[in-house]
Amino acid sequence: MAHKSGFVNIIGSPNVGKSTLMNQLIGEKLSIVTSKAQTTRHRILGIVNDEEYQIVFSDTPGVLDAHYKLHENMMRFVTSALKDADVLIFVPDIFEKEVAHQDTFKKLEKTEIPILLIVNKIDLGDQERMENCIAYWHELLPKAEILPISALEGFNIEPLWKRILELIPENPPYYDKEELTDRPMRFFISEMIREKIFTNYRKEIPYATQVEVESYKEEEEIIRIRAIIYVERKTQKGIIIGHEGKKIKQVGIEARKDIEKFVDKKVHLELFVKVDDNWRQNEKKLENFGY
Repeated sequence: MAHKSGFVNIIGSPNVGKSTLMNQLIGEKLSIVTSKAQTTRHRILGIVNDEEYQIVFSDTPGVLDAHYKLHENMMRFVTSALKDADVLIFVPDIFEKEVAHQDTFKKLEKTEIPILLIVNKIDLGDQERMENCIAYWHELLPKAEILPISALEGFNIEPLWKRILELIPENPPYYDKEELTDRPMRFFISEMIREKIFTNYRKEIPYATQVEVESYKEEEEIIRIRAIIYVERKTQKGIIIGHEGKKIKQVGIEARKDIEKFVDKKVHLELFVKVDDNWRQNEKKLENFGY
């Protein structure tokens, strides 16, 4: 049997479960997951290897209308995912009643790439809602194959896997068979810290923050990590730190536990907060942060 390899790119609105689906498909938590929209900011690759195939899954930011330069740059990741896929997974959830980003949907309508339309979160609705949702998307995008799933519960992931394997073309592997992702360790550590910011703070604060791992030193018994949390204003710095430093300490404790699981080693994590005025609108700063 010939070896199969291909890119399977996941797109959809914010907060529909794309990252949860990605993590289910690759069997590892690479994409951070929170209940807040726009948690994912980058295009993250997760590589699944087998003797007979290599599938490169790609998680992308939720499609949205840009309000900041950051959003414009995030949407470039979505645009690239629409162009280089061998299979596109388009994810609405069972509650989505209209297309969130018309330009992206028009590109879906025109593409010749196979589309698997995955209606997610069916565990949160009844049979009638699911059927109405499937009928709506079938009328809107008739060429797509539709499959209802629950990414959180792992429901219908197996038939989705089977269909992906059928659609992937014959190719040699694109990456070394030992690779799990194209991202460095520092990236995932910064994402784990950012996830805890999303779960511990409200309103605009998580969206105004960026995390950068300043140093990563691996010793025999412990890994020492120093990370900077950037905010846009001095008032946000005070909120991140919290009264007597309690809020940032909580973020550090929660993030350290996840990092220790990820690296399978004891971790000493230091967090610092710096103000970087208006970084979301500055092209050079966004480039430095990997956007």
